[in-house]
Amino acid sequence: MSKRVRISNDSLNSYGTRVLTSGMDVGQYCRNPVLLYQHERGNVIGYVKDLKVENDEVTGELMFDEASELSKRCKKQYEFGSLRMVSIGIDILEMSEEKEVLVQGQTSPTITKSKLFEVSLVDIGANDDAIVLQKDGKRITLGKDGECPLPVLNINKPNQQKEMEQKKLALQLGLPETADESAIEAAIEQLKTSKAENETLRKDKDTLTLAGITAAVDTAIGEKRIGADKKEQFIELGKKVGLEELQNIFAAMSPQVKLSRTIVPQGGTFGGQATYSKLSEVPSDRLMEIREKQPDEYKRLYKAEYGIDCADYM
Repeated sequence: MSKRVRISNDSLNSYGTRVLTSGMDVGQYCRNPVLLYQHERGNVIGYVKDLKVENDEVTGELMFDEASELSKRCKKQYEFGSLRMVSIGIDILEMSEEKEVLVQGQTSPTITKSKLFEVSLVDIGANDDAIVLQKDGKRITLGKDGECPLPVLNINKPNQQKEMEQKKLALQLGLPETADESAIEAAIEQLKTSKAENETLRKDKDTLTLAGITAAVDTAIGEKRIGADKKEQFIELGKKVGLEELQNIFAAMSPQVKLSRTIVPQGGTFGGQATYSKLSEVPSDRLMEIREKQPDEYKRLYKAEYGIDCADYM
């Protein structure tokens, strides 16, 4: 009776990475469960029977076809125990550096999603859970003398990461990339001070501008260009268009004139001016005009001035 062997599990291998069983897709492999020797294409020595994924591990039974001398020899060595290590070949689909998928001693990201494409009988592996990986079409052999170009975890190279960030920050501050921490800190403090000063200047400028706008609106109210009830409305307009443009708007507006200044009242003077109380108040250049065109008004002013009726001069 064939013995069941562990093909893969979640344990940490000697290259500092792990392959999560929960993320391994075995569907395609189960349709062609080939068993190779030493991960070599062309050296098919059998197949894997009854492949199972359970309890965070992949297991199966090795079946040797004995169709070649290699297969026969491998079967004998496997039964004898001189060949006992099984290894997998997978395509890497996703990796992660999240803390929840890392274990103590790990130096490379965890392979969270993968696709199984072959199982091999091997002689010497990196450890008891040796595997072969493929990423972006490049094979990564986790075995003796194998090359592993997997990325290194950032948490395992803090000094290098810190140096890179420091160089980047120095360049952003306009310093040479060789600037030390004290120079970078001084530059940051200077930047903070300049920012605070600029903010103060901006606030002062805004205050002065608002004061100018308010003064311009008050002047326009005093000149009867706008009503006092429109003060806040024109202040908000000034904030949007600026003081200069607001002043241009006011300059284009005519002062409001009282109705009494445009209509000649009963007994008023000619031309719509304010009513004179006596003859001596009438300008000399208007006197003849009133006498000729407003005789009744002239008589009223004459009596107010001298206390007697004006002689009939008409």
